Amino acid sequence: MPPATHWIVGPGAMGRLIALRLADQVPVTLIGRRRLPARQTLVTPEGDTRIAPLALERIDALPADIPTMVHLTTKAHGSEAAHAALAAALPDGVPLVLWQNGFACQPRLTEQHRGPVLCASTTEGAHVQGDDRVTHAGHGQTFLGALDGRHARLASSLAQTLSAAGLPAEAVDNIHVRLWRKLAVNAAINPLVAQFAIRNGQLRDRPFRPMVERLIAEVAATLTAEGITPPGGGGLEGWRKLVWQVVEATATNRASMLQDVQAGRLTEHEAILAPLLAAASRHRLSVPCLAWHLHDLRRRAAALAEPPAAC
Repeated sequence: MPPATHWIVGPGAMGRLIALRLADQVPVTLIGRRRLPARQTLVTPEGDTRIAPLALERIDALPADIPTMVHLTTKAHGSEAAHAALAAALPDGVPLVLWQNGFACQPRLTEQHRGPVLCASTTEGAHVQGDDRVTHAGHGQTFLGALDGRHARLASSLAQTLSAAGLPAEAVDNIHVRLWRKLAVNAAINPLVAQFAIRNGQLRDRPFRPMVERLIAEVAATLTAEGITPPGGGGLEGWRKLVWQVVEATATNRASMLQDVQAGRLTEHEAILAPLLAAASRHRLSVPCLAWHLHDLRRRAAALAEPPAAC
């Protein structure tokens, strides 16, 4: 039997981290819109440097070989277009793994894809330092599962492969809840660090701490109405504990939304904040802080789309 082959579609920080880690275990092809240097450098959380060759292809010139599994690691707002570009090249039955933040594209792609779909919720941290270098900023944990609770054996097998590659992973039957929990943390942290251009740990101090607390309160009320509980339960206090634990653990990190703002890229605000606003609306809850941040990030996105003024 030929070895399992994995396509990683989306060569950003998370895509390259997964590709470089998995390459020690299985054949990997990294696929993007443009070719990157074949020799890629991974800087580990311990400060070690690993250089490895990767097979690289463009999404408009896909390899002829059929992959055993496809990992979609694009940003949430680019995931459906990337999947559409892949779909014609994939026979029915090839598993798809979605690594997007938020909770927007996952239900749609689960319905659209002609094969098993797993969702990943991860706290692994990474950032790009150039076309040939990515830093694994901090160890985390990845949870894998299908939204409908199926494909448990597939999720367990992939979790073993990722764990062996240095990305600890666990198959779960409640990935829906895990995605909402991560969304809650991102919603309480990312908009503020993006707005004020600060690292996560600075949220512990004034004037930012009260801002975080207001966002936590709105997130907690919304998710309680949705029937989503924080780890260990506890209502508002449970959500507060979860968010501040993440702030502490990622104190030196620059959140992905901040990285996108600083690079002039579109952020994942629609995938992270819009689902919360929709849920709040369903339950007739007032969430003015969440609404303001979504409006502000939409304003930034609109400005990115505007053509430059004539000289």
